[in-house]
Amino acid sequence: MVAVLMTDTADTSNQFIVVANRLPVEPVYENGDPDGQVAGWQAAPGGLVSALEPVLRTRSSVWVGAGDMDANAFDDVGNTRLEPVSIPADDYQLYYAGFANTAVWPLYHSGIVTPEFHRDQFDAYRRVNRIFADRVQSLAGDKATVWVHDYQLQLLPADLRELRPDLTIGFFLHIPFPPASLYSQIPWRAQILQGLLGSDLIGFQTQQDTSHFIDACQRILGLRVQDGKILFEGRQVRVAAFPIGIDADAYSALAREPAVQQRAKELRAELGGPRTLMLGVDRLDYTKGIDIRLRAFAELLESERLDPSSTVLVQVAVPTRGDVREYQTIRDEVELLVGRFNGSLAQIGANPINYLHRVLTREELVALYVAADVMLVTPLRDGMNLV
Repeated sequence: MVAVLMTDTADTSNQFIVVANRLPVEPVYENGDPDGQVAGWQAAPGGLVSALEPVLRTRSSVWVGAGDMDANAFDDVGNTRLEPVSIPADDYQLYYAGFANTAVWPLYHSGIVTPEFHRDQFDAYRRVNRIFADRVQSLAGDKATVWVHDYQLQLLPADLRELRPDLTIGFFLHIPFPPASLYSQIPWRAQILQGLLGSDLIGFQTQQDTSHFIDACQRILGLRVQDGKILFEGRQVRVAAFPIGIDADAYSALAREPAVQQRAKELRAELGGPRTLMLGVDRLDYTKGIDIRLRAFAELLESERLDPSSTVLVQVAVPTRGDVREYQTIRDEVELLVGRFNGSLAQIGANPINYLHRVLTREELVALYVAADVMLVTPLRDGMNLV
């Protein structure tokens, strides 16, 4: 399966366009050296890619995301054509590592980490959203459907509607939307709401998030709501909850594969054949509460409410946002805790905590799921906890 990187502009066949911060592929480097030459491309890990794969597998589409690629083809992304958006490096840093992930992300997760608001970062966020809008409007066919994803692109729907009023625009937020009292901390709160209201349909993970958004529109913009639709600039914007799931049938089928079953047995043996195998799989993000989970697990072992001789925890921490200071801090904290607890609780040849800071293949991950007795999903605040 191949998706070809195209550089044409208008194409009337582009009737279904997905827009996200990044493309669903990542480079494979020669000799595994990130500073070396790109040898090819592979499907990227991440919750968004996992969530959309079943939908995109069934239809022709275009995926628009940030990137400066020279390749002509990408493998294993089905019948989806990839369209990179070139963004100046300085602007991207301020937009992504800056406003999106030091202001929006922590605030929308209830201020677990104190958000920071800087005008230069918001200005870059606005510029990058406009760059995306310019690229999408040049690609979209007449009366096409555009599906915009997540907190990095909240201004895009309004920019796109201004450029192409013929389009049907949907927006989905994959993270929580905070209460209006908390959301009001953002200096540019009105602009972001107006950006989102450029959509025809705005989707959230939960009914609570939907209610928070409607409340913010009423309090901050003074808008009216009628039958679940927000009245804005002569249009009715539908707002609703659409909880995202996974392709359960596909995962169940993979879990039954003989090779996966065998690998699950091998994993338990490699871990010393514990009576109880506990598993956590998360991005290494401060919202996931991995550090608190480790402390709780250690407390259960130290108090002997769990038997330290027969209980093992495997914690998979998928690398993410390594250029953001808060993520560097949580990695340091987690890895310090793993070393400390293993140092005090381990026996020779048997660590109670097995920590993996890397991306696993789907087959290896499902083998871990099969092997585990207890799955730990304990975020401090989250959407649907897609890794």
